[in-house]
Amino acid sequence: MITIRNEKPQDYKIVEDMTRKAFYNQYMPGCFEHYLVHIMREHEDFIPELDFVAELDGKIIGNIMYTKARLIDQNKNEKQILTFGPVCVLPEYQRMGYGKMLIEHSFEQAKQLGYDTIVIFGSPVNYVSRGFVCCKKHNVCLENGKYPAAMLVKELVPGALDGRKWSYHESPVMELSEEEAQKYDDSLEPMPKKWQPSQEEFYIMSHSFVE
Repeated sequence: MITIRNEKPQDYKIVEDMTRKAFYNQYMPGCFEHYLVHIMREHEDFIPELDFVAELDGKIIGNIMYTKARLIDQNKNEKQILTFGPVCVLPEYQRMGYGKMLIEHSFEQAKQLGYDTIVIFGSPVNYVSRGFVCCKKHNVCLENGKYPAAMLVKELVPGALDGRKWSYHESPVMELSEEEAQKYDDSLEPMPKKWQPSQEEFYIMSHSFVE
């Protein structure tokens, strides 16, 4: 039986370990996502109400976390929005629909809290089926005016972005120190770092832009 509930303090270490297992060697040799989870909970932009775990028969197998982000239009009007990540499922339970359940549950809760837009960075293969589209379709760009191929947008409320041009600004918590992240990882039980093809796929996607 699957249950989705808010994360509790006693879950913190379990979720961090799970995040590490899910991301290790996926996008780089090793990973830093578990360190982001570790520091995110104490940041002012973190949203505890949208921090969920999925339990299967009492075992935590998945997690999703949200932080606040901002969109700013050309007249300097600011709109508060959401971004999520890390979102993860234990490797042995991936591709079974549990991540989809977490994401869809979080969408409903986000709407109830009054949010109408989510912007994420991720592979379109994983998220277009959840209603995300290319950022350019909603005229959302980076501060430099570029449209990253990996930047995806979902309107929780249709028409929320009304066609204006917006620039995306993520929470400062996302700008983590790689040195501190590595120190934290080094303090944990060693896991073998290795190269995988997914790392090259990530490099290509993260350096691609839509014209």
